[in-house]
Amino acid sequence: MFHFKKHEHTDNICAPVAGTVIDLSKVSDPVFAQKMMGDGFAITPDTHNDQVVAPIDGVITVAQGHALGIRRDDGLEFLVHVGIDTVNLKGAPFAVRFKQGKRVHAGESLVTVDWQMISDNNLDDTVMILITNSKTDLAKLTINYGEIAQGAVVGSATAK
Repeated sequence: MFHFKKHEHTDNICAPVAGTVIDLSKVSDPVFAQKMMGDGFAITPDTHNDQVVAPIDGVITVAQGHALGIRRDDGLEFLVHVGIDTVNLKGAPFAVRFKQGKRVHAGESLVTVDWQMISDNNLDDTVMILITNSKTDLAKLTINYGEIAQGAVVGSATAK
Protein backbone atom coordinates (compact mmCIF):
# COMPACT_ATOMS: atom_id res chain seq x y z
CA MET A 1 0.00 0.00 0.00
CA PHE A 2 1.17 3.52 -0.77
CA HIS A 3 0.88 6.38 1.67
CA PHE A 4 0.39 9.94 0.53
CA LYS A 5 0.51 13.15 2.49
CA LYS A 6 -2.95 14.19 3.63
CA HIS A 7 -4.31 17.16 1.73
CA GLU A 8 -7.62 18.90 2.16
CA HIS A 9 -8.27 18.25 -1.51
CA THR A 10 -6.18 17.27 -4.49
CA ASP A 11 -7.01 17.04 -8.17
CA ASN A 12 -4.31 14.38 -8.63
CA ILE A 13 -5.15 10.96 -10.05
CA CYS A 14 -2.86 8.05 -9.14
CA ALA A 15 -2.23 4.92 -11.18
CA PRO A 16 -4.30 1.99 -9.84
CA VAL A 17 -1.86 -0.45 -11.47
CA ALA A 18 1.70 -0.30 -12.79
CA GLY A 19 2.09 -0.38 -16.54
CA THR A 20 1.81 1.84 -19.60
CA VAL A 21 -0.64 4.73 -19.62
CA ILE A 22 -2.40 4.95 -23.00
CA ASP A 23 -5.00 7.22 -24.55
CA LEU A 24 -8.54 5.95 -24.08
CA SER A 25 -9.04 5.98 -27.87
CA LYS A 26 -6.53 3.09 -28.14
CA VAL A 27 -8.66 0.72 -26.04
CA SER A 28 -10.12 -2.23 -28.01
CA ASP A 29 -13.70 -1.74 -26.73
CA PRO A 30 -15.50 1.06 -28.64
CA VAL A 31 -17.69 1.94 -25.62
CA PHE A 32 -14.54 3.01 -23.77
CA ALA A 33 -12.53 4.19 -26.79
CA GLN A 34 -15.32 6.55 -27.91
CA LYS A 35 -15.70 7.86 -24.35
CA MET A 36 -19.36 6.78 -24.13
CA MET A 37 -18.87 6.13 -20.40
CA GLY A 38 -16.80 9.26 -19.85
CA ASP A 39 -13.40 10.78 -20.45
CA GLY A 40 -10.31 9.26 -18.88
CA PHE A 41 -7.33 7.09 -19.69
CA ALA A 42 -6.25 3.45 -19.70
CA ILE A 43 -3.30 1.46 -18.44
CA THR A 44 -2.01 -1.75 -19.97
CA PRO A 45 -0.91 -3.37 -16.72
CA ASP A 46 2.32 -4.92 -15.64
CA THR A 47 0.51 -7.90 -14.11
CA HIS A 48 3.12 -8.82 -11.50
CA ASN A 49 1.03 -7.23 -8.72
CA ASP A 50 -2.40 -8.64 -7.88
CA GLN A 51 -3.66 -5.43 -6.24
CA VAL A 52 -5.62 -2.62 -7.89
CA VAL A 53 -5.42 0.53 -5.77
CA ALA A 54 -7.66 3.58 -5.49
CA PRO A 55 -6.68 6.36 -7.91
CA ILE A 56 -8.25 9.05 -5.69
CA ASP A 57 -9.65 9.74 -2.24
CA GLY A 58 -13.41 9.34 -2.14
CA VAL A 59 -16.45 7.21 -1.33
CA ILE A 60 -17.15 3.87 -3.03
CA THR A 61 -20.30 4.14 -5.18
CA VAL A 62 -19.99 0.85 -7.10
CA ALA A 63 -18.27 -2.27 -5.73
CA GLN A 64 -18.31 -5.00 -8.38
CA GLY A 65 -15.12 -6.94 -9.01
CA HIS A 66 -14.43 -5.68 -12.50
CA ALA A 67 -15.85 -2.17 -11.90
CA LEU A 68 -15.30 0.08 -8.91
CA GLY A 69 -16.87 3.51 -8.67
CA ILE A 70 -15.50 6.26 -6.42
CA ARG A 71 -17.00 9.73 -5.91
CA ARG A 72 -14.44 12.38 -5.08
CA ASP A 73 -15.42 15.11 -2.59
CA ASP A 74 -15.67 17.68 -5.42
CA GLY A 75 -18.35 15.53 -7.10
CA LEU A 76 -16.29 13.95 -9.89
CA GLU A 77 -17.24 10.28 -10.28
CA PHE A 78 -14.46 7.87 -11.22
CA LEU A 79 -14.87 4.33 -12.52
CA VAL A 80 -11.96 1.89 -12.38
CA HIS A 81 -12.84 -0.83 -14.88
CA VAL A 82 -10.52 -3.86 -14.77
CA GLY A 83 -10.27 -5.58 -18.13
CA ILE A 84 -12.60 -5.77 -21.11
CA ASP A 85 -15.51 -8.23 -21.00
CA THR A 86 -14.31 -9.42 -17.58
CA VAL A 87 -17.90 -9.04 -16.37
CA ASN A 88 -18.46 -12.38 -18.16
CA LEU A 89 -16.27 -14.11 -15.56
CA LYS A 90 -19.01 -13.42 -12.97
CA GLY A 91 -16.60 -11.99 -10.40
CA ALA A 92 -14.34 -15.08 -10.28
CA PRO A 93 -10.94 -13.33 -10.68
CA PHE A 94 -11.78 -10.50 -8.26
CA ALA A 95 -11.81 -10.11 -4.47
CA VAL A 96 -13.29 -6.70 -3.60
CA ARG A 97 -12.00 -5.17 -0.37
CA PHE A 98 -14.63 -2.45 0.21
CA LYS A 99 -18.40 -2.16 0.16
CA GLN A 100 -20.46 0.66 -1.28
CA GLY A 101 -20.48 3.74 0.97
CA LYS A 102 -16.99 3.23 2.43
CA ARG A 103 -14.33 5.95 2.20
CA VAL A 104 -11.03 5.04 0.51
CA HIS A 105 -7.77 6.88 0.05
CA ALA A 106 -5.53 7.06 -3.02
CA GLY A 107 -3.13 4.11 -3.00
CA GLU A 108 -5.35 1.92 -0.83
CA SER A 109 -6.03 -1.56 -2.24
CA LEU A 110 -9.52 -1.82 -3.76
CA VAL A 111 -9.50 -5.30 -5.24
CA THR A 112 -7.25 -8.33 -5.65
CA VAL A 113 -7.12 -9.63 -9.22
CA ASP A 114 -6.20 -13.05 -10.60
CA TRP A 115 -4.60 -11.76 -13.81
CA GLN A 116 -3.83 -15.33 -14.95
CA MET A 117 -7.56 -16.18 -14.98
CA ILE A 118 -8.22 -13.15 -17.19
CA SER A 119 -5.42 -14.25 -19.52
CA ASP A 120 -6.58 -17.89 -19.50
CA ASN A 121 -10.00 -16.69 -20.72
CA ASN A 122 -8.36 -14.73 -23.57
CA LEU A 123 -9.66 -11.41 -22.22
CA ASP A 124 -8.02 -8.01 -22.48
CA ASP A 125 -6.53 -6.95 -19.11
CA THR A 126 -6.46 -3.20 -19.84
CA VAL A 127 -7.55 -1.10 -16.85
CA MET A 128 -9.68 1.94 -17.71
CA ILE A 129 -10.05 4.93 -15.40
CA LEU A 130 -13.07 6.96 -16.45
CA ILE A 131 -14.76 10.07 -15.13
CA THR A 132 -18.35 9.08 -15.71
CA ASN A 133 -19.76 12.58 -15.19
CA SER A 134 -17.06 14.26 -17.29
CA LYS A 135 -19.55 15.79 -19.75
CA THR A 136 -21.27 17.80 -17.03
CA ASP A 137 -18.74 18.17 -14.20
CA LEU A 138 -15.18 18.01 -15.59
CA ALA A 139 -13.37 21.29 -16.29
CA LYS A 140 -9.90 19.94 -17.16
CA LEU A 141 -8.19 16.54 -17.46
CA THR A 142 -4.40 16.28 -17.77
CA ILE A 143 -2.79 12.86 -18.26
CA ASN A 144 0.89 11.89 -18.57
CA TYR A 145 1.26 8.96 -20.97
CA GLY A 146 3.93 6.25 -20.84
CA GLU A 147 5.33 3.95 -18.16
CA ILE A 148 4.05 4.45 -14.62
CA ALA A 149 4.48 2.86 -11.21
CA GLN A 150 1.44 1.80 -9.21
CA GLY A 151 0.33 4.66 -6.97
CA ALA A 152 2.31 7.31 -8.86
CA VAL A 153 0.51 10.48 -9.98
CA VAL A 154 -0.63 9.97 -13.57
CA GLY A 155 -2.34 13.34 -13.98
CA SER A 156 -5.09 15.53 -12.63
CA ALA A 157 -8.80 16.17 -13.02
CA THR A 158 -10.38 19.49 -12.11
CA ALA A 159 -14.09 19.78 -11.46
CA LYS A 160 -16.16 22.67 -12.82
